[in-house]
Amino acid sequence: MAITAKQVKELRDKTQAGMMDVKKALVEADGDMDKAVDVLRERGLVKAAKKSSNIAAEGLAEVAVNGNDAAIVEVNAETDFVASNDKFQNFVASVAKTIAADEPADMDAALKLDLDGQSLDDAQKALTAVIGEKISLRRFEVAKKEDGDVFGFYLHNGGQIAVLVTLKGGDEATAKDIAMHIAAINPTYMNREQVPAAELKHQTDFFTEETKNEGKPEKIVPRIVEGRVNKWLSEISLVDQEFVKDPDQTVAAYLKSKGAEIKSYVRYEVGEGIEKKANDFAAEVAEQQGK
Repeated sequence: MAITAKQVKELRDKTQAGMMDVKKALVEADGDMDKAVDVLRERGLVKAAKKSSNIAAEGLAEVAVNGNDAAIVEVNAETDFVASNDKFQNFVASVAKTIAADEPADMDAALKLDLDGQSLDDAQKALTAVIGEKISLRRFEVAKKEDGDVFGFYLHNGGQIAVLVTLKGGDEATAKDIAMHIAAINPTYMNREQVPAAELKHQTDFFTEETKNEGKPEKIVPRIVEGRVNKWLSEISLVDQEFVKDPDQTVAAYLKSKGAEIKSYVRYEVGEGIEKKANDFAAEVAEQQGK
């Protein structure tokens, strides 16, 4: 019998399985919704749907370069064990390469990209069923460069932290050095000019009040405050920071010595900003025994 779009939508809403999997199940079940659910259950795809509400705060970040385009991605799983799974690692690498090649405008577009014959969204649901944990593309960013620019990237601890850097001038080794610095130090801004005026004023007011409370003479307070503000800016601004591989020079000085300047950078740390679920091992065991 012919399968309608309404039936496909209903089964997808019920199971969260991929569209092609849903269609195949409905065809196999001759349009019977309950039988189609059983077909998906037998294939492990309803299991994937049940995982959709779980918290995925572990995983890997990855970078892929495709000519003058590059992508940095974060793909999450529920536990850190999955990061060493070959299937998961290959999936993350494929996602990064596909996004670098196709440059989707947003997450909706990214999830529709073709990944080995199926949509990225369906692929991550299928992998969820295989691995037994929720797998999801959390975020990505595409960077572009001119012909004279240079990409550099660094993956820390296999991809727990990933940094993508774009330089004007210089070479890949220099760009990688800067990426390593960013991974280690995690600057808040690229330079002082990027610091919001409101944040600068707030910090200046704080240092002023702090200095006055220390009993410093009124006439030297502005000079002390200026010094403290400059020190604070040098700590949060990438180009003003002491270069991690040579603390005797700043990042800006290192870049200048290599004939380069930084145009942009992106730093991803896996799970940052996600409230991780506290594991209760005893409760997990009890839940397993009750199944």
